[in-house]
Amino acid sequence: MDIYRIILSNRLNIYLFSLCLIIVAACQPTESSSVDLEKQNQIKVGILPDTQGNGSSVSLHPMEAVLDKLKESGVNIVIPVGDLTNHGSTYEFEQWTQLAKNYKEAGIEFLPLMGNHETSHAYSVEWLDFMKDYIPEDAVHMSGAEYSTYYVIRENVLFIMMKYYDLPISFKWVKEVVNQHNNNIDHIVMASHDGLVGAKYGQTRERIVQGVRGDNLLMDQWDDIRSFFSHHDVIWVQGHEHMYQRSVISAPIDVNPKSWAPSDRNYRIPQFTQIISGNASYKGYEFRYGERELIQNIIQQKMNTKQNGSETYDANASILTFNNSRVDYKSYVTSHTVENNEEGNKELEDPEWSLIDKFSRTTDRCERIIYPNSIPESTRPVLHHDSFYRTNECIARDGSGARILDGVNDTFNRIESTARSMSLRTGFSRAEDPADMARLAYQYLFQYHEPWTPNLNGDRRLVLSDDAETIVIPETTIDLKEHLTLSWTAATQGTVSDILIISGTQVQTGIYSNAFGMDKDIEKDTGHERSQPDGTAKQPHLLPASATKIWDIESAVADQYVLQFDKKSTDPEMVTLGHYRDGEWKQFTSSECTINKAYNSMIINQTSSLREDSCDGEPIVGYDNNEDSWWVVLNSDIEVALIEK
Repeated sequence: MDIYRIILSNRLNIYLFSLCLIIVAACQPTESSSVDLEKQNQIKVGILPDTQGNGSSVSLHPMEAVLDKLKESGVNIVIPVGDLTNHGSTYEFEQWTQLAKNYKEAGIEFLPLMGNHETSHAYSVEWLDFMKDYIPEDAVHMSGAEYSTYYVIRENVLFIMMKYYDLPISFKWVKEVVNQHNNNIDHIVMASHDGLVGAKYGQTRERIVQGVRGDNLLMDQWDDIRSFFSHHDVIWVQGHEHMYQRSVISAPIDVNPKSWAPSDRNYRIPQFTQIISGNASYKGYEFRYGERELIQNIIQQKMNTKQNGSETYDANASILTFNNSRVDYKSYVTSHTVENNEEGNKELEDPEWSLIDKFSRTTDRCERIIYPNSIPESTRPVLHHDSFYRTNECIARDGSGARILDGVNDTFNRIESTARSMSLRTGFSRAEDPADMARLAYQYLFQYHEPWTPNLNGDRRLVLSDDAETIVIPETTIDLKEHLTLSWTAATQGTVSDILIISGTQVQTGIYSNAFGMDKDIEKDTGHERSQPDGTAKQPHLLPASATKIWDIESAVADQYVLQFDKKSTDPEMVTLGHYRDGEWKQFTSSECTINKAYNSMIINQTSSLREDSCDGEPIVGYDNNEDSWWVVLNSDIEVALIEK
């Protein structure tokens, strides 16, 4: 009898133990549940450009096309960047909300902000009546600017919405908000209708260079604004310009600089990202004034105005995806000729979207601006003005190191600007005379050309008019730059090192367009007079055979560059260099095809085979035994890590 009790007791214990194992296993996160959790933490933010129509209507067709694109891309949040309407009428707000509610009911959250067509035409009654249901209930509003300047936090992202022209007034509040939440966020998105620098407009030109005497609020905060936004790695998105542009805005190095010491591991350039979101309306603007070289580097630009050689308008849909410390950005465009709601929507019912811009980076990164290979040889190589792919060593948290060794930026886009003038009113304007206005323009916007401070867009960036009553910014031709970033993220189960994300090499394909959006040929057409720092015009540029010369960068091929990657204390017999593709980590090449020698500058241009014929078509990979490092020749943005063989 005792034996039966023992057996029964053991069986019961086994059953209970098995039940516990089942319960514990059910509570453990599986690989798929980890992926689901990662997706839950991911935020996809869509940017809806100006939707103002012509007359008293909203541009419904491009608005719907953009929102459809954002919805099918899985966007959680949409930021309408102002000028939702043209005249701010009740009818227009009814149009806008009747269309937007379909997407709101589908689960998309809106963060609307006021543009000049709302502040100029819509009284607070219309804005509050229609937008209070779209501004989140948990939004925290700036005192005195309720429902027009506010912020929300979603996961680890702080979103600050600012009404048109409100920057000088709200900057103090913005700093307080950022400092309050800085320990709990990884990313900051600033959204306003207009921008600090802009493309056609920009508060710096309007409120400082052409500002009113005594109105010094923006000017007095000018350095602090750029320094603060740079220090916090802000992504500033805006509307107002009816064109697409992504650029970086530099901070002053003498105002609250962030030191660079070996203990910091990595160096991030003191700058922040400005995204002018494009168009979702029935009008487009030409590119006026050009690049503000003193503080700005343009990375990508596209506009269509349906005039002066441009045959269409653009509709733009841009998406920021935040996932922990990482942010991925993609911007799409489709072209159309629709000019009003009554024409019908055939072109935009099923539009063909092209990817025209992208980047991927984390908060732990190194970066460089790579200039186009069109700088005259006579130009003094001042500071960072060079076209070579090369970086300092970039160190991961696990001790892995990476750097770009070689390559030349031969594939770049080229754009033109129109000639514009700036005038003043004596006794009213800040500037006392045209020469004084030129001084302000050189202090705040344009690079004054001297051999030791070359302006790559012309040797005479500003000139006095014939009557000496205004200053003229001549038309010019501008070659775009690349924003190269090397970012680190933590190792995964598939890697034996932290992961390196290389971004910024595949954005430009050799396109040349005039200031209105008309296509030109960079290999045949000469640029505007005096568009080079030596006083000549930019000359036709011979592109590599890999350059596609199309807007869609899905098929873009970057100029070849060489990456070096190392992690000390790893066994080269056990690990190799790998890349992430099609959802898995793969070796670049086999051990038999790996070159066992240090990299030298002859390799990137070497035409004869460096390996056996059977290795042809595989990436060129080498291992330097003396430096304990791998190197690889690349021609794309990519994710790289050491993986097991």
